[in-house]
Amino acid sequence: AGACTGAKQGLGQLSPLQPPVGTWPPALPRCRAAGSWALPRLLPTEPAVAHDRAWGASICVSLLKVPLMFGFLYLFVCSLDVLSSAFQLAGGKVAGGIFKDNAILSNPVAGLVVGILVTVLVQSSSTSTSIIVSMVSSGLLEVRSAIPIIMGSNIGTSVTNTIVALMQAGDRSEFKRAFAGATVHDCFNWLSVLVLLPLEVVSGYLHHVTRLVVATFNIRSGKDAPDLLKIITEPFTRLIIQLDKSVITGIAMGDESLRNRSLIRVWCGHEPPQVRGLQLHWAPLNCTTPGHCSTKGTESLRNITGQKCGHLFTDTPLPDLAVGLVLLAGSLIVLCTCLILLVKLLNSLLKGQVAKAVQKVINTDLPHPLSWLTGYFAMVVGAGMTFVVQSSSVFTSAITPLIGLGVISIERAYPLTLGSNIGTTTTAILAALASPGDKLASSFQIALCHFFFNISGILLWYPLPFTRLPIRMAKALGERTAKYRWFAVLYLIVCFLLLPSLVFGISMAGWRVLVGVGAPFLGLLLFVGLVNALQRRSPRRLPKWLQTWDFLPAWMHSLQPLDSLITRATLCCTDRCRKQCCKMPFRRKLEVATKRINMQIHENAITSLYLKLRITICHL
Repeated sequence: AGACTGAKQGLGQLSPLQPPVGTWPPALPRCRAAGSWALPRLLPTEPAVAHDRAWGASICVSLLKVPLMFGFLYLFVCSLDVLSSAFQLAGGKVAGGIFKDNAILSNPVAGLVVGILVTVLVQSSSTSTSIIVSMVSSGLLEVRSAIPIIMGSNIGTSVTNTIVALMQAGDRSEFKRAFAGATVHDCFNWLSVLVLLPLEVVSGYLHHVTRLVVATFNIRSGKDAPDLLKIITEPFTRLIIQLDKSVITGIAMGDESLRNRSLIRVWCGHEPPQVRGLQLHWAPLNCTTPGHCSTKGTESLRNITGQKCGHLFTDTPLPDLAVGLVLLAGSLIVLCTCLILLVKLLNSLLKGQVAKAVQKVINTDLPHPLSWLTGYFAMVVGAGMTFVVQSSSVFTSAITPLIGLGVISIERAYPLTLGSNIGTTTTAILAALASPGDKLASSFQIALCHFFFNISGILLWYPLPFTRLPIRMAKALGERTAKYRWFAVLYLIVCFLLLPSLVFGISMAGWRVLVGVGAPFLGLLLFVGLVNALQRRSPRRLPKWLQTWDFLPAWMHSLQPLDSLITRATLCCTDRCRKQCCKMPFRRKLEVATKRINMQIHENAITSLYLKLRITICHL
């Protein structure tokens, strides 16, 4: 009865808290950190090994697991690269066409939504920001119009690690932490946009500050961003697919001739070979007799050698969309498999004293006089790691499983994510430095806007503990997702597809319609947030009817009705329930109730036994 049934969290078993001696009636044991966000106590899950041979065998097995872990991590990063290529094949031309319409991009709200949707389509903020920098450099887009698009690309890049968090949905406690660790990035970006976009529209804050910075320094052209991670991953990913990303940029810059050109690269190194090139050098006309004119000239044949790319789809007859869908399915399968195996390997490696040491190193603050600098040091680490891999999606996706396992806390993951936001701006800055000299100032200015946007967001939502709203919002989303796992999919669809599309449609109707619809909606959100805060902390300050939301219909303040509908629909999809769900409503309700009880996290064995007995009695 003293065991904590169903309380397995993270990497080990949670130890029970013993009740005080001499109390009556004796309190049932509680699981440490049950229902809270404290990191699980990572205790050994296997008995101690007595014999030296067994101990040596376990050491050998552990040593074999380490290269396996790095191998799966390598495949995981490569699958993210192929996933980005798949999205570009499926929607890259559409994304480039969206960028082409300057009338749309001149609307700040529409520009924000375009940045979100395009980054979600190409699965790479580096690609979308590089396109924006190229358009500004070529004069097709003004700096002020490009700032909202940069903000939108910052939001769209956080969809990747949210998808990665879905892979840990099997364990509720892991899923809660992983989803919260992934969505803390979303919450930070959305809150920053809600404050800084209106400020930018009214005052032009980012535009003026970056213009002063560019005017102050004598900036010269440089080289492209160093691809440090791609040196390792490209030898493998180039065997699968290679893309010509200049097609997307060209479509965005108005070159209609590229619309029928495939994104799949066929020729590598040189232009396609020209078997016969004709060059004529005309000589003066030699007309000795009227009507008899001869033309003397020379012609030369030229052979240009080219080499075909060696990837799988070099000579494929399939269109880009079909290849993109094939790669999308394959990369998702590899990504899910590698992530599951990585979690299993980490689960077996990080336990006992090793897990405690890793937890302590990552989550412990600096010594007392400098403890307040711990978060900023984590930001530097996150920025440095992101600069090395040249992708914030790769870095945040790599730490998401560790957050789910309880190795990294949400409070430590937050500054790491903010540092990753800073590190990803170096891609746009280095891309801007590669621009021509006459367009360098404007392209470098828009790259600096990306940098100062993230710096401003950090100043808003990190320095003071009470301003760290993204952590509290992410934890609330994690709690909701642990209870209703389908909520994670709904969150992805709403936040990255439906809501941006709805806002885009309203913004295209004009400023009056946008203000008329958006202002009441934002006011309602602020009112609901304020009432929720007062209901939790001081409900007596509210009128009686506002102390709870029970006066509203259940579907307006609870996900339970929708959960019942989804559960019923899921059960009715099986062959067994197709025959019985309409004829036996009581049994259907009983199955739903049984599933609800089984999905609860039981605190101890007595409670678990009582619930099982209750289910049995109900069935009888």
